[in-house]
Amino acid sequence: MLFKRRERGLELLKEKGFYKGVNLGGWMSQCDYSLDRLDSFITEKDFEIIASWGADHVRLPVDYDVAELMDDGIARIRRAVDAAKRNGLCVMIDLHKAPGYSFDAGEQEAGFFDRRDYQERFLDLWERIAEEFGSDDNVAFDLLNEITDSSYLPVWKKVASECISRIRRYAPTVPVVVGSYDYNDVRAVKDLDAPQDEFVAYSFHCYEPHDFTHQGAYWDPRLDKEKRVAFRDSGTTEEMFEDLFGSALAKAAENGADLYCGEYGVIDVVSPEEALEWYKVINKVFERHEISRAAWSYRQMDFGISDARMDEVRDELTACL
Repeated sequence: MLFKRRERGLELLKEKGFYKGVNLGGWMSQCDYSLDRLDSFITEKDFEIIASWGADHVRLPVDYDVAELMDDGIARIRRAVDAAKRNGLCVMIDLHKAPGYSFDAGEQEAGFFDRRDYQERFLDLWERIAEEFGSDDNVAFDLLNEITDSSYLPVWKKVASECISRIRRYAPTVPVVVGSYDYNDVRAVKDLDAPQDEFVAYSFHCYEPHDFTHQGAYWDPRLDKEKRVAFRDSGTTEEMFEDLFGSALAKAAENGADLYCGEYGVIDVVSPEEALEWYKVINKVFERHEISRAAWSYRQMDFGISDARMDEVRDELTACL
């Protein structure tokens, strides 16, 4: 079923410069936090390249290990925001790991949804980020990456609401995106509350069909690591994505809110040619509904768009972002 977006005067994300983007995964998150990594994994040249692809923004995953625990963590985010701006790009600042919480069980972070001290650190960190970047015209905030279990949702909605209220003291009009459970599944958007204000949007991630986009993923216990799925056998169609996005589109229309797909992509086990076919299909549905998005990921991280293996298809692929 096709859903028509409700007109609402302000197309928040697209108008603010967050329509077609690329993730900078592995730079300030999911890494060893070494100075070599932080200083050289992404440079000014990379922002230039991303801008040349026609993107309007980058999503910047940041772990609290950098933003909170490093003395120069906020300064590092500032340098990224400024480099992006010099190249005509906006930045979606994404807290990828919080005190007591990570989507990756291997990080051994626990307790966020039970302990107020962890929640206060989360809230204080976002206040610091909002105070630093609240007057920048090229930033948006993604509160927390991939809530996993549905049982966390009641607490998460309360914490997210309080977080937005605190952010608004310093950043009254900065876009904020909020995701739901099941690793930010698009089908869970329907269970979120109505946005607190006109500058709040719904977030989701999309790697469907999972057994195609994640085939061979060594970190996913749900998958047979040896199984391979060809694109032609994957069930990837526009109709599949229409059905998948249907409830989120309805929720967004009901509340006059934007949708933001903060991550989507195909693992490097899949051939570049077949990955391109997947991007083409999902992009048609994104465009049909004007869904803002950021591809995962720019470099390495098992999904790298800029990696050498993608050279032959990159021009056509980046046209699909």
